[in-house]
Amino acid sequence: MVKIGLIGVGHLGKIHLNCLKDIEKAQIVGIYDIDTETVKQISEAQNVPCYSKVEDLLQDCEAVIIVTPTISHHYLAMQALRMGKHVFLEKPITTTLKQSNEIIDYSKKQNLKVQVGHVERFNDAYLSAKPYLDNPLFIEAHRLAEFNVRGTDVPVVLDLMIHDLDIVLNMVKSPVRKIYASGVAVISDTPDIANARIEFANGAVANLTASRISLKKMRRMRVFQKNAYITVDFLEKKSDIIRLRDAVAEDENDLLPLILDLGKGKTKKRIFIETPESPKVNAIKMELSLFIDSIMNNTACEVTAEDGHKALKLANQIMKKVSSSLISAFLQESIGQGTEIYRQLLQIQLNSKK
Repeated sequence: MVKIGLIGVGHLGKIHLNCLKDIEKAQIVGIYDIDTETVKQISEAQNVPCYSKVEDLLQDCEAVIIVTPTISHHYLAMQALRMGKHVFLEKPITTTLKQSNEIIDYSKKQNLKVQVGHVERFNDAYLSAKPYLDNPLFIEAHRLAEFNVRGTDVPVVLDLMIHDLDIVLNMVKSPVRKIYASGVAVISDTPDIANARIEFANGAVANLTASRISLKKMRRMRVFQKNAYITVDFLEKKSDIIRLRDAVAEDENDLLPLILDLGKGKTKKRIFIETPESPKVNAIKMELSLFIDSIMNNTACEVTAEDGHKALKLANQIMKKVSSSLISAFLQESIGQGTEIYRQLLQIQLNSKK
């Protein structure tokens, strides 16, 4: 068993706590939160010890789960690592690349595990589709959510799109070559909807859209690769696989075969449609269990700190592009307004001379 401490018992932290209680390999040492009243209430309701000082909790555990606002990730993670504790960090790993690099460097030197909570890696739909993914050529994703004030302290790229960024980077094993992005702030002070087109060195392209001001939820990804089209519905937790192979004479004898005629002189293709069975897992419980396994077996984490760093780096690049597009739009609008004012003043001068 591994002695586990939990820092942060907000909405997501309580879910982590319930999952930890179902993992036999986890011994919950206690919980901590800056909201002393809330942590006491949860401590009594869940029958787990609560700590008034984070240092005391870290002293008593072997590993810590950090489920707090991103701005506190670096401070808490480094505090834990300096005390020799393994760390599980919710996504995004930190607010800056400098901070994530410091976590990576220190954990490597001390041979400590750091896993990042990119939970969609463990979604039933993605797990069922993963065996069929082979060198994707084009990826399209829509991650839409209804407005919720929780999470609006960061741009939608860090709040929602980063899930798909991690999945794309996990699928496409090639450096990013070019990024195009745009976004707008509708309700909050940071962009609430954003779109990014990512081009990779191997020719693959990903087109991602994220919104937190939609009327309905959607978390869907479509993947096109040679002779295959794969859909992954993270919300409904199902995937569909459509594959092509050269048609053979025997196919004509099958009952209602789906044959695609590509035209004169070209080999016909047979279409196969498959809906693989989903593994029916609790994604958060699975990622926490694998984190504990990596500690007990001294193996690599399923989602490493380096993975979290790469997703954050790409998210930052996209946000810079979004900021540039917003500035450009503002300047164009300002120039347009200035031109109109100048035209009106010129007209007034002309009228006065008549």
